[in-house]
Amino acid sequence: MVRNWFDLTMQSALLGFEAQRVIALRLMKLAAGGAAAELEAQRMVTEKVAAFMEASSTLATGGSHGKVLRRYRSHVRANERRLSRPRKK
Repeated sequence: MVRNWFDLTMQSALLGFEAQRVIALRLMKLAAGGAAAELEAQRMVTEKVAAFMEASSTLATGGSHGKVLRRYRSHVRANERRLSRPRKK
């Protein structure tokens, strides 16, 4: 029981740290302005709605909180990779 709680706590903490990196990268992109910033702003909203729907359906169909956290972390890591790539000029 304690191990499950500890695992869930650690996954939540890691998600928080990873999300902060993505937020910083997104803020830099938004601060740069232009078409890329507008696209990123739209993408942020769209991704959040999609992630909420995915998490809701996972929990509604009997999925665990751990499964939802793992999926959120995979989305966050994908965003970090995308936002960390060098810009094309």
